[in-house]
Amino acid sequence: MLKKRDEPYLQIALDLINKHRALQIAEEGVNGGVDWIEAGTPLIKSEGMDILRVLHKKFPNKVLVADMKTVDGGSIEIEIAAKSGANIVLMLGGSDNASVTEAVEAAEKYGVMLGCDTIDIIPERLVERALELEELGVNMICSHVGVDQQVIYGGEKTLEVAKKLKEKLKPTTWLAIAGGINSETAAIAKEIGVDVIIVGGALYKSQSPEDSARKIKEAIKLAKPLETSLFKKYDEAHIREALMKVSTPNISDAMHRSGELKGLKPVWIGTEDYPLKFAGTAYTVRAYNGDWSKPVEAIEEASKGDVIVIDACEGKDAVWGELASWSCKVKGIEAVIIDGAVRDIDDIRKIKFPAFARYFTPTAGEPRGLGETNVSIVCAGQHINPGDWIVGDDSGVVVIPKKKAQEMANRGIDVMEKENRIREEIKRGSTLSEVMYLKKWEKQK
Repeated sequence: MLKKRDEPYLQIALDLINKHRALQIAEEGVNGGVDWIEAGTPLIKSEGMDILRVLHKKFPNKVLVADMKTVDGGSIEIEIAAKSGANIVLMLGGSDNASVTEAVEAAEKYGVMLGCDTIDIIPERLVERALELEELGVNMICSHVGVDQQVIYGGEKTLEVAKKLKEKLKPTTWLAIAGGINSETAAIAKEIGVDVIIVGGALYKSQSPEDSARKIKEAIKLAKPLETSLFKKYDEAHIREALMKVSTPNISDAMHRSGELKGLKPVWIGTEDYPLKFAGTAYTVRAYNGDWSKPVEAIEEASKGDVIVIDACEGKDAVWGELASWSCKVKGIEAVIIDGAVRDIDDIRKIKFPAFARYFTPTAGEPRGLGETNVSIVCAGQHINPGDWIVGDDSGVVVIPKKKAQEMANRGIDVMEKENRIREEIKRGSTLSEVMYLKKWEKQK
């Protein structure tokens, strides 16, 4: 039987879908000091029990955890995981008591530890349910805030839940913590008194899992938070900073390939010394072909850090030019987006003011005063409300609804970090097809 120790065990959660990548990352993590290895639920669903056998063979002296997320058939699923080499098997804490009892009996029969994952148990019932599971004979309670919740709430919620559980559980019951844990939160987890610190994305998305594992182990040993990225709970002042770290393709992927303002082109292309990149809240304008009155008035009304977004009804006479761009640059307006026409292209390029438009033209219209400002508009096929976030770079422009800005900032960073890991594997000699196992995952016909 496993024994507790003063310093928490560090467990890597391999929440991947391809065996070869999981094994490579596991090896790097072990080299960095990882104590326990978890075959994550996506990996088990993708590779089956064979992944447990392979991990057991490759790392015979490491504790192997099977995150089965069992909810029914407790006996058979614990049996097959145990026979495949698992030392610890995790099931869902929200399972019916009959399933838990079957799992407890199977765990005792096959000599493995049974853990129950608290993911998605309603907060009002969480501690009560954990104590019930303890009485049913469960060896370990895993305090877990899921990845979809982390991108909204950040990793702090995981720690709050663990602290409540630690105060109530028996000293003999193991407490594990999972969900957004990194070198910043691992030290706090140690202070709470958890027995197992489970780290997923901070390791398997890292360009160097070995270095990241060492950093987390150091944070645990010193009980001192060390800065990492991963999911955070941003206030509005920091959403811009987060969005500036990621690309519009990252955001598009995070938003399931939605949000693009289609058909617009940048006035100038960024360079290494002067990249084309901006993020800000939308100040909206509805105008008409060539009527530049409301677009220019918007410069006075908008605030520093805003992006002026103009629905000019795809008009081909300009509603914007160099002088308006200069006004924005002086005031601190981030960019202008025009579903219509812009002129003075050469001059705008010289001052490097970010501008996207559907048409370029030398012809200006007249200021007739028609239209509205700070209202809901449709621009380049997207509904945009005042205060929505607009992000642009050389690849294009995307809009993020204001209520989803926190979530998409985190999801965008998640996409970027996963790509960073894939990029590192390609640099080591793999092709993109090899890294992604494309042939395996092509849709079956």
